[in-house]
Amino acid sequence: MKKDELGDIEQVDVREIWEKEDTDFTPWLAKEKNIRKLGLKLGIDLVVIAEEQDVGPFRADILCKDEATEDYVLIENQLEKTDHKHLGQLLTYATGLDAVTIVWIAKEFNDEHRETLDWLNKITNEDHNFFGVKIEVIQIEDKIAPIFNVVSKPNNWARSISSAATTLNKNNELTERKIKCLEFNEHVCNMIKEKEFTKLKTRKPRAQNWHTYPIGSSKGHLAHVFKSTSDQFNVEIYFPKDKTIIDEFIKDKDAIESEFGEKLDWQPLRDKVASRIALYRSGDLYKKEEWDEYSNWIIEKLLKFHEVFGKRLNNLE
Repeated sequence: MKKDELGDIEQVDVREIWEKEDTDFTPWLAKEKNIRKLGLKLGIDLVVIAEEQDVGPFRADILCKDEATEDYVLIENQLEKTDHKHLGQLLTYATGLDAVTIVWIAKEFNDEHRETLDWLNKITNEDHNFFGVKIEVIQIEDKIAPIFNVVSKPNNWARSISSAATTLNKNNELTERKIKCLEFNEHVCNMIKEKEFTKLKTRKPRAQNWHTYPIGSSKGHLAHVFKSTSDQFNVEIYFPKDKTIIDEFIKDKDAIESEFGEKLDWQPLRDKVASRIALYRSGDLYKKEEWDEYSNWIIEKLLKFHEVFGKRLNNLE
């Protein structure tokens, strides 16, 4: 295409696309492909539970769950400039749930409201997270496209190790192993950010022996896992709900392994709801001097899983 054939970008008023929040925008956003786009922008695997869901005496526009953590994600929509009323509703929702992520979507954010979200992320622990997302619509020739711009998010979308450790310690939940898991998960995420692998979206590291990554589909996600009983690390694609997915992939097993370049461990897990396809290597979580090696292996395999399975998942939709 020649330079003089490039189209012009025009800004479109969101009200021209969605006249009303409750009957137009909220149902549109709750559709799987649209909530997935928002989730990819936030680094969360969002699964819609309900629209217009009661939360105490109030009603959240969309109630979701983070598929990786099972924590609630409440989405409040406002196709206008942010106001104090909606901020108050968000705080009410946050106080009514033990662990929750709040996503405030608006046409425009007042500086004081954006700064308030930043402040809330600063003073709260890892159980509560606040996002501010500006919704915009652009037009190029006869095509229009929505854009989610994150204007406020938790600091580095990962609390510091010392902060998380302090919180867990207060609840008498912190063990040496959990500390190591938290530190290792953060180490892997930091290496991904430093190397700027755009396909891998990092989530907030937690004190657990696994860490998940979105793959661009709500039908599955990627993960790295440490198994202390066998001193093994594994990278996997995990299908939490649909048994037919792995059965479809098994039909194409030889071609998949040929493209991947390695034999994979196929686990339909017939007695469980979920299934996985994994790759293993030995490793000792307590050998910190080897973390770079482990992390490089994990990142390499995550990228390969994303390349090989991402397109195939999208073709199933």
